[in-house]
Amino acid sequence: MTLAALHNDTGEIVVEEEFPHAPEAIWKTLTNGALMGRWFMTPTGFEAVEGCRFTFSTKPAGEWDGTIRCEVLEVVPCERFIYSWKGGHEGNVGYGSLLDTVVTWTLTKVAGGTRLRLVHSGFVSPRNDSALKTMGNGWKTVVPRVGEESGG
Repeated sequence: MTLAALHNDTGEIVVEEEFPHAPEAIWKTLTNGALMGRWFMTPTGFEAVEGCRFTFSTKPAGEWDGTIRCEVLEVVPCERFIYSWKGGHEGNVGYGSLLDTVVTWTLTKVAGGTRLRLVHSGFVSPRNDSALKTMGNGWKTVVPRVGEESGG
């Protein structure tokens, strides 16, 4: 298998936005569970501490109970926040198929504010094609809301 073929087996979602807020304000919005619930979903058991395991709940499908299981993998205050994102069930096809991905938030100070970059990676094709498309559209809606909540 060629290297090019390997790249086609997994997909990622990349969304970038610039906000007129300091990195500290964006960071707080990304790493505070109550604030996260205002722009995304409310996490259960969340703390922005490496090793913390937390969950999100969404619409169940088939054999999947709708629980997204996450673990904080890296925390670099005001710069980078990474967590795993696992859900679905091996018995499901399409929505609710087995998913084992990683969400990476990167903050970069720019003139007048902060550039926020989201990379949600590890979607396996064809199993996760539905999730990649649906979540890609979802993240494009969600990421701008981070800035709305950071403005105070």
